[in-house]
Amino acid sequence: MKLTASSVLKILPVVLLTAAISTQAQEWAKARLDASPRHHEYVPLKHGNRTVQAFVVYPEVKGKVPVVILIHEIFGLTDWAKEMADEIAAQGYIVVAPDLLSGFGPNGGGSAEFADQDARVKAVSGLDPDGVMADLDAAADYAKQIPAGNGKIAVTGFCWGGGKSFAFAAHRKGLSAAFVFYGPGPADVSTITAPVYGFYAGNDSRIGATIPATTADMKAAGKKYEPVTYDGAGHGFMRAGEDPTNTNPANKTARDQAFSRLITLLREI
Repeated sequence: MKLTASSVLKILPVVLLTAAISTQAQEWAKARLDASPRHHEYVPLKHGNRTVQAFVVYPEVKGKVPVVILIHEIFGLTDWAKEMADEIAAQGYIVVAPDLLSGFGPNGGGSAEFADQDARVKAVSGLDPDGVMADLDAAADYAKQIPAGNGKIAVTGFCWGGGKSFAFAAHRKGLSAAFVFYGPGPADVSTITAPVYGFYAGNDSRIGATIPATTADMKAAGKKYEPVTYDGAGHGFMRAGEDPTNTNPANKTARDQAFSRLITLLREI
C-alpha cells in the first residue's frame, strides 16, 4: 500500500490521538507521584547473592507506624504501583514496594528497563515462586528493622501480586494482616496465621470462580478470611478506577470503596 500525502494527513490525527492516550495512561500516575510531598527512596534489599530494589514511602506522621509490603501487578513496579504505595503512605503507613523484576531486566536492571509491557508480563510470569517468597522475606526483614516502624507488618498485592500476597501469608508467620486484591488463594492455607481480607471484582470470572473453594479451605483450616466482591467492576479496578481513560464507572466506585475498606482495616491491626 502506497501512502500519499493526503492519506498521511487523514491518519495522522488518529496516530497522534492513540499516542496521546497511551502517554496519558502512563503519565497520570507519575504526575500524581511527582506531586507528592512524602519522602520516597529506593533501598537495596540484599539476601544471598541477590539484590532487590525496593521503593519505600514514608508518611508525614509523628510516631511509629505499621509497615505495609506492597506487591506489584504482573506489569512490574509501574508508576501506578508506586503511586498506590504513596496513597497508602498518605494515610499514615510506611510502604515498602519491592521490584521483583530487579536484576532480570536488560543489562541487569528491573521493571523500568524492559522494552514494553508485554516483556514485563512475560518476565513476571516466569519468576520462580520460591525466589519471589525469598525477595518478600527480605522486604519483611527490612520492614522489621525500620526505626520509624512499630513492628507490625501487613502485606497487600494486586492482580499477580494479589495471589502472591495470599501466598506470602501462607509462607511468612508474624504478619498482622494480608490484603488480597483480585488474586487467587494458595493450594495450602493451613500455615496462614494472619487474617486475610479479599477484594474482588464482580466482572472477573477467572478469579471469582476461585473464591468459593478458597472460602471453604480457609473455613476448614480455621482461618479468618473475609472476601468482598464489588459488583460491576473488572479485574484491576484499583488501577482502572484511578485511570482518567477508564470508561466503567463501577471501577471507580469499587476503587473508592475498596481503598476505604483497606485503610479502615489497616487501622485495626
